[in-house]
Amino acid sequence: MSSQLIDLFIKSFLETLLMVGVSGLVGALVGVPLGILLHLTDRNGVLPALSLNRTLGIVVNAVRSTPFIILLVAIIPLTRFFVGTSIGTAAAIVPLTIAAAPFVARLVETALREVDRGLIEAAQAMGATTWQIVYKVLVPEAFPGIVAGLTITLVSLVGYSAMAGAVGGGGLGDLGIRYGYQRFLPEVMLLVVLILIVFVQLVQTLGDALVRRLSHR
Repeated sequence: MSSQLIDLFIKSFLETLLMVGVSGLVGALVGVPLGILLHLTDRNGVLPALSLNRTLGIVVNAVRSTPFIILLVAIIPLTRFFVGTSIGTAAAIVPLTIAAAPFVARLVETALREVDRGLIEAAQAMGATTWQIVYKVLVPEAFPGIVAGLTITLVSLVGYSAMAGAVGGGGLGDLGIRYGYQRFLPEVMLLVVLILIVFVQLVQTLGDALVRRLSHR
């Protein structure tokens, strides 16, 4: 393999790392509070508000049910508004973030549902405010589940980032399509797949280790 191709692999991997890292971080910053809000406003939540809960649920489900490749194309005007272009790594981060946030929200909501109802009722009986219940009961108790959800999200984003390469999003997916497919270099495509597999395994292993550590506390 030529040094030029090695440089391309390194550049593409760093682009993938940037896309997954930034979209995962911003998606978590939006998705975690959204998941908490969905849980609080549920019928059996601390602050039941069914109309708000249903509206948020419809929006979250609509984004989650849209195939990523379609979402990627559908929000091109929004992507151009935020970053000034519809191609490249920066442009791919916008749809990746929009795809990640509702995904995180549902996983956080599921993790919060697993918290023992008795703990919440005990906190309410002691006069705890809603925010105290969230930060001292719900989030600490559900934290291992939330971390597991974020790990799943990062793994999904690796796949999505590779898909973004189909429309010039940069990263390993773009490298695999441009060199492996369009230039008929199957060894490049194979190496891209192997790097993505190793990357996903590493993310999943680190996430699982962190969940186990948090669960034993």
